[in-house]
Amino acid sequence: MFFFVTRYFPLAGFELWKLKRAEYLVTMERNSNSLVLFVGTQKGLFLVRHDSTSNRWEIEGPHIAGYEILHAWLDPRDGQTAYAAAYHLVWGTHIYRSDDRGSTWLALQEVPCHPTDSYEQPVKAVWFIQPGHPAQREFLYGGIDPPGLFVSRDRGESWTPVVGINYHPTRDTWEPARGGFAIHSICVDPNRPERVYIAVSAGGVYRSDDAGATWVPANRGVRAENLPERYPETGHNVHRLIMHPAKPERLYRQCYNGTYRSDDGAESWTEITPGLPSDFGYAIVTDPHDPDTVYQIPEESSHVRATVGGRLRVYRSTTAGRDWEPLTRGLPQEHAYVSVLREAMDIDERQPSGIYFGTSGGHLFASHDAGEHWELIANFLPRILSVKAALLSAA
Repeated sequence: MFFFVTRYFPLAGFELWKLKRAEYLVTMERNSNSLVLFVGTQKGLFLVRHDSTSNRWEIEGPHIAGYEILHAWLDPRDGQTAYAAAYHLVWGTHIYRSDDRGSTWLALQEVPCHPTDSYEQPVKAVWFIQPGHPAQREFLYGGIDPPGLFVSRDRGESWTPVVGINYHPTRDTWEPARGGFAIHSICVDPNRPERVYIAVSAGGVYRSDDAGATWVPANRGVRAENLPERYPETGHNVHRLIMHPAKPERLYRQCYNGTYRSDDGAESWTEITPGLPSDFGYAIVTDPHDPDTVYQIPEESSHVRATVGGRLRVYRSTTAGRDWEPLTRGLPQEHAYVSVLREAMDIDERQPSGIYFGTSGGHLFASHDAGEHWELIANFLPRILSVKAALLSAA
């Protein structure tokens, strides 16, 4: 059996890293004059840059033209390396890497994939790439369709399967969903690098406490209206799973049926849908400075899969989902029938936080004041699949 082992780091070393990270963020905030959004679309990757001095947005691209970019981001561990998961109907699945903040891209030779005798297609698409623990500079996780988790210890040059989840005893309860049959969300606990969470669509959330050797379902309290059993252990259609970076025992998930919060590392879940106009949606983010602040964009239903009532609204809770308020200033409030996909919303580390999201119609919106006001910063882009923000230092 193959499994990956994450190196353990002494508490003092990790506390030192957190201190250095905090100093870095303060320096970056003081010296930074630009922000870049990595916007993955159905026809390539666009870099949308904001210069705070001139308060202007500029669009660069498309990079990796013609490919669907399912996920792309700048590595926070070095501020230079970027990764993109790309799919082409003819040319297949690739992972691209950039060593110059996204200016130039190189297709890597390997992609994570199942053994050739496991599925008709060992890999249909790479849905998600996640950096490892901050101290592991070359470590990556990859989630693919058909559902599989893989690790790379060399910046994506090679990949190893995580057998514990890829052949989990409950795998026969997973089933394809309209949004893809994949591992699409991966969260690494910054305080306990041996603790990893993944979400399978449609299979549910799983947690490992031993660096991926074994996995347990983590879906207690989550309903599944599309299954015979209302609260099954597995088989859930999870749309998005996120972890708060400063309080990693706090997680949020957006599902086929409802929005949920966990306060105990996914041991149990509390539904926080009341106050939202729908229990269906994809995009959800949490403020990195406040674990009780969370943003979500509801959609009409699994049948319609567009904004509720044709009104584009971002809902915010500052009470961990106990109450919700719609944020609408600058957003169209009639005949806006678009969807916002699971990776098409992000939040930055500034205070107040900047929030960004893209729509199926190619609209890109931004807020610089935690959602109080919104502006349309790009239009007529191809269908937007992913949005990821990065602050760039002036150096």
